[in-house]
Parts: sequence; structure tokens; C-alpha cells
Amino acid sequence: MFLNRFDSQSMLLVRSLMSGASGAHRALNVFHRQRRANPDVSLSSFIETLCRDEVLCPQAGDRPLTVKPLVCLFPPLFKQNLLSFIYLVHSVLPRISVLQLLSCLSQDPHPNAWVTTLCKQLERSLGTHTKEPLYTPHCSQRLKELSQRLVGFGEAGGWMYLGGQIAKSASAYDLSEKLGTQRKRKGSFVSVESDGEEIGQRSKRIKMDVCVSKSVDAEEWSVHKETSGRLNSNAPGENPAEDLQPAPDSPCDTLPEHIKLSVLQIKELLESPTEWDQSPVDVFKVLNDCDPTQVEVLCSTLSFPDLPEQILTKLCSSVLALSPELSYSTAATLIKSLLLEKVLSLSEPASRCLVTTATSLCNHYPRPMCHALIGPVLQEKNIGSPQAELLSRLIEDCLDSHYRLLVLQMTINIVWSEALLSIIHSLLDSKPDLNEELFAQFTEQLVSQGPHFIKSVKFAKMMLTVLTKYSSDFCTQTVLVRLPDFK
Repeated sequence: MFLNRFDSQSMLLVRSLMSGASGAHRALNVFHRQRRANPDVSLSSFIETLCRDEVLCPQAGDRPLTVKPLVCLFPPLFKQNLLSFIYLVHSVLPRISVLQLLSCLSQDPHPNAWVTTLCKQLERSLGTHTKEPLYTPHCSQRLKELSQRLVGFGEAGGWMYLGGQIAKSASAYDLSEKLGTQRKRKGSFVSVESDGEEIGQRSKRIKMDVCVSKSVDAEEWSVHKETSGRLNSNAPGENPAEDLQPAPDSPCDTLPEHIKLSVLQIKELLESPTEWDQSPVDVFKVLNDCDPTQVEVLCSTLSFPDLPEQILTKLCSSVLALSPELSYSTAATLIKSLLLEKVLSLSEPASRCLVTTATSLCNHYPRPMCHALIGPVLQEKNIGSPQAELLSRLIEDCLDSHYRLLVLQMTINIVWSEALLSIIHSLLDSKPDLNEELFAQFTEQLVSQGPHFIKSVKFAKMMLTVLTKYSSDFCTQTVLVRLPDFK
């Protein structure tokens, strides 16, 4: 209703704060993202707009116009979320701005009890409110009545005994085994505060529950302790606003500032794939400014190995659109980070997204692909049919004769397996131009590995391809006399 008063960044915060009970948490996430995209972002404009006076025209025509701060015109839930959000980030805000906002909220003609309490707590955190208690006189009176009714509860007396039982049970019992009974007990425990006329009966139920089972909701107790500690402690180490600062000694700290900024922009893009447009091409230009070590840090920081396969095709399109093209080392590091772990973990045929990404990169960067993906996969001892099928497809569709020779050379010094035989068969079926030295090395490997595949159909097919494609290049009798009998 008042969104047109705010700029675009502040409008996102307002929408988040109006999104329900989790508004403060959502606003904090929005603020985190804005700071990652622009470390100089400030909430001063947001607070100034909230404190700006608004002229109200009453519904009754005979009543005069009134002037109120804009923040007073929002519903109570918005104000609660706003104060909770300001409490989380007040350490990075100008103190005078926060005090101005609190002053405006004090002008509300119909104050909400929660809003008033949160204002007092924020004032206490700023050092301007230390005398008055956070609870109302009515709440104080109810607490006194409840304490009087609980006098004699246990030999140690009242709340001390109850608190000791709660702490003891919270540390002694497993939540997963007690969840069902705890929820029932939680309902009776909360009702102690809800009705003054039934307090005596409810306290008896509490006494029986504690004495018989000695178990309460440990989860609720831990949340209560965490909340109490946050409200009653102003230690710098416990301030949630510290989450806004990057972790010390992070590998990302070694990167130059302009690369750090690009890392944050790429991360924001990966977290919001629906906003992917033409701008990512410019974001990924930072890859041309990185050395191999910096590329590794960037890929690790952005968790490239863990990216969903649906994002790979979009990311690949942005990388392939870069001009100038990536260097060999940068492309190899990027390919290894994006694809190697996914290919090695395949237990079924590769998805369309993974095949499309691998094919596109292999067409554009064949040599880095051979060294960063195909070579490491060939060296794995336990590759299966999914890996062999993908590599065979890459070899047939993307690699020319020069790079097929490179891959064939990689197979000479490793132990062959059934899956690897399919890949070698794909290589030989295209009849790459083998020089004399490479053909001799392949022949020696063929002879040494033959005894391990006496009953292998794949090995027999590969031998048939060799004899068909390269019959004029060697004496078949010399080789066959040293090979096993395939009868």
C-alpha cells in the first residue's frame, strides 16, 4: 500500500517484512544478498523513508487531518518483523538512525505490546534503556500470582525445583524417542500461563508429570535458553549481525577484490536460476582474469561440483559465449570442477543435461576435455557402462583424429577393463592414423592384456576391428601367435 514510497532495494525489504511470521528472517536473507552484490549497500534510505511524515485524511469529513510517521501506518506484524530485523543488524547501522526509528514508533497512538517490548529491548541494546523492565505491570502481577501458587512445589521450593528438573531432563533424554509424549506434555505446560482460574489444577499436572517421568520438551527448553541468552547478552561474539561478515581465513580471502565481487555475483546468479538472462556472460568474464590457482578457489567457493545438472547447461552457454576464449589451464580446471565428479558417480546413463554440457564443452575445448575429464575417467579402475557410454559418445561426436590419437595413447599405460574395451573399440573403429611407434606400443599392450580377457566378447570384437582396419600395418601371424586362443 505504501510501496511506491521506497526505492527498489528497500521495496524488497518491505515485501519480505510483510511476508508473515518469518518476515525478519527473509528480510535478513535479502539484506545478505544485497550486500554480496554491493558491499556498500546501506539501510539509511530505508529507515529515512519509514520515518518520513505522512498526511492522513480521516474517513469522517468533520475530523482534522493528521500527520504520522510512515512506519506507524503499517500493521503490527510488520513492525514486529522490522524491529526483529533491526535488532539483528543494528551493529552495522548508524545509531542515530535506529533511535530516530524508535522515536517514530513511540508516536503510534495504538501501541502493540510486542512492539513496545521489542522497542525497549532495542533501546537496551543501544544503551539508552536500562531501568524499566521489559514486561508490563499486568504481566508482572500474573507472574507473582503464578509464583505464589507454585510455592511448596518440591522441597527446594517453587521455580528453582522446576527449573532443575527441566535442565536435568533436557540433558538426559533423547528427543527422537520422547517426541510424542513431549508434545502432549508441552500442551499442559503452556496452559499454566493461559488461564488464571485453572492455575492450581495445571500446576498439579506439572508436578505429577515431573515426578513420574522427569521428562519435558528439551527442544523447547533449548530454544528458550537461546532466546533468553540473546535478549540478555550484548557480547560482541554473540551478536547475530556478525553473520554479515565473511568467515576469517577463508580461501576466498586470497582473491583480489574485483574477483571476490564477481564470485558473489555468480553465487547470487546460481541461487536464482529463474533470473538468468544475457548478463551472466559479463559476470563470467572474470575467468579470463584468474590464474589456475584462483580458478580452483573460485570453483571451490561456488561449489561447482555440487551444482544441479539443470543449471549446467545455462552456465555452459555463458562460458562458451565468452570472448576471448578461456585459456587451456582455466578451461581444464573449470571442466574438472563441473563434470569429473558427476561423471565418476554415474550409476545409470547420463542425463540429457549432463550429455549436452559435456558435448558442448568437448566441441569447444577438446584438449582440456581430454586431460581434465576423459583421461581421469580412463584411469579409474571401477568405471562402468554409464561412463563408457558417455566417453564413447564424446569421442565419436566431438573429437577429431588428432585428439582420438591422444586418448588412445592414454589407454596404453593403464590396466584395461571391460568398460574400457568399449571405449578403445570406439577409438579404433574410426581408424585413427597411428604412427609406427604408437602402433608398436598399442600392440605390446594388446598382447600383455589379452590373457585377462580370454572369454571376453568385447575383446574379441576389438581384435576383429584391429585385424580389419590395420591388416596391412603388421604381420598378423606374429601377433596372433602371442595372443590367447579365442575358441
